[in-house]
Amino acid sequence: MPYMRYYLPFTVFVAGMITLAAEMGAARLLQMRFGNANLVWAVIIGLILIYLAVGYLLGGRLADRSPVPKTLFLILAWGGTTLGLAPIVAQPILLAAAQAFDALNFGVMAGTFASALILFSVPVTLLGMVSPFALRILLHDLRRAGNAAGSLYALSTLGSVIGVFLPTLFLFSWIGTSRTLLLSGVFLLIVAVVGLALSRAFRSAWLFALAALALLGYAFFGDFRVKATPGQVFESESAYNYIQVLQQDGYTLLRLNEGQGVHSIYHPHILFYGGVWELFLVGPYFYPNVQPADIHRIGIVGLAAGTTARQALAIYGPIPIDGWEIDPQIVQVGRTYFGMTMPNLNVFIEDGRVGLERSPHRYDILAVDAYRPPYIPPHMTTREFFAIAASHLTPRGVLAINVGRTPSDRSLINGLATTLATFFSSVHIVDVPGSLNSIIYATQHPTSPADFTANLERLQNDPSTPPLLIQTMLLAIEQLQPSYQTTLVFTDDRTPIEWLTDRLILNFFLYEQ
Repeated sequence: MPYMRYYLPFTVFVAGMITLAAEMGAARLLQMRFGNANLVWAVIIGLILIYLAVGYLLGGRLADRSPVPKTLFLILAWGGTTLGLAPIVAQPILLAAAQAFDALNFGVMAGTFASALILFSVPVTLLGMVSPFALRILLHDLRRAGNAAGSLYALSTLGSVIGVFLPTLFLFSWIGTSRTLLLSGVFLLIVAVVGLALSRAFRSAWLFALAALALLGYAFFGDFRVKATPGQVFESESAYNYIQVLQQDGYTLLRLNEGQGVHSIYHPHILFYGGVWELFLVGPYFYPNVQPADIHRIGIVGLAAGTTARQALAIYGPIPIDGWEIDPQIVQVGRTYFGMTMPNLNVFIEDGRVGLERSPHRYDILAVDAYRPPYIPPHMTTREFFAIAASHLTPRGVLAINVGRTPSDRSLINGLATTLATFFSSVHIVDVPGSLNSIIYATQHPTSPADFTANLERLQNDPSTPPLLIQTMLLAIEQLQPSYQTTLVFTDDRTPIEWLTDRLILNFFLYEQ
């Protein structure tokens, strides 16, 4: 069959593309429920590689026993079928995982995580069988074996590159992760059906064509809700996040990915939430004799849906606020559900470090809240980044950073505070009550808690002081921490932020639950 000389390499290309699309899709499905921790990525990648290794081994052995195109396309057809079924079967499992994560039921979480990964074992193993099988069929001249193998694996790798970028940059946000996986399975089935027809296996071709139609119908009419949390009013997938909006007891909440953190909060009549958002705004009062009128411009790296910006308007009036947010869909959610329509807010959709470095302005308050749970982006924890931040502060400006911790592990705080102290004269730490977060304040000139207390007492006696400012300053002085331990200085070359965070998470799960 001379046409197989061209169709088999195309099949290898498609198999390589769908293999990586399946890996990225599996990772995306699981990260929405279990977070973006390196441990999650390591397990996913490790198991996918094991599945592929098994596939290579089985594919080579089966090819020696039945080196005919029909067998190869039957393997591909079953791979497409099982890949298309994986997100459908996974739906109730992952909904259970989401509920378990909300309740921090770690036994159920572990079971659902393992079950979801096992679902992908069959399609990925079958896809791994394609390349060695196609090579065996096409290999007629041993003198050209190296060339044939190199060409096929180059095609497979080229397909893999497309399989990484096409879903990640476009399909996940356009049609969602589950539909991307399902339609990837349909595409594989179409390629397999054509191959079976070319191999004159018409009965099998018709059966798998019906399977492709059934999966295609489910892609259009199936229910692929990621979560079913009480009060959910909106959910979507962007290029960066799974986005969820909840309404509970009159409050609107923004949750991302696994949903353990509230990234923004809104209430039409309440501004004090006792959280990180308002605490960003009191850093300047560590300087002596500060008035609200002394604050002229604010920068927010990690704007999310605009809670801090809205509170800043209530305390400081319509001063310019520059906010950087890398995810445009979060910005749209902020405008739709969180009242993020303040005319004094300038929104920049880009990476915060890049945007801050390009900014022509200096800030009296520079808030950094760029968490992509559970990690702070490493490039926003280093001495080099803090040098950029310091160059964009006014003489009495303050840098404020949201940092995670556990009741017994403050290593992230210690590392960031140690690094900040190499550039800033004073560092102060305030724990956020009822959470696993702290705010670190860094000032370019020496400052003290005594000046903060003096400012609070003076402002309490001034009837024009915004009540939100007084409430937040009282919270800050009550939760002010005495000191930190000196540790490693983080640099762009050496930033063990993921390792520290992973250790923090493991210790929390193992010893503090």
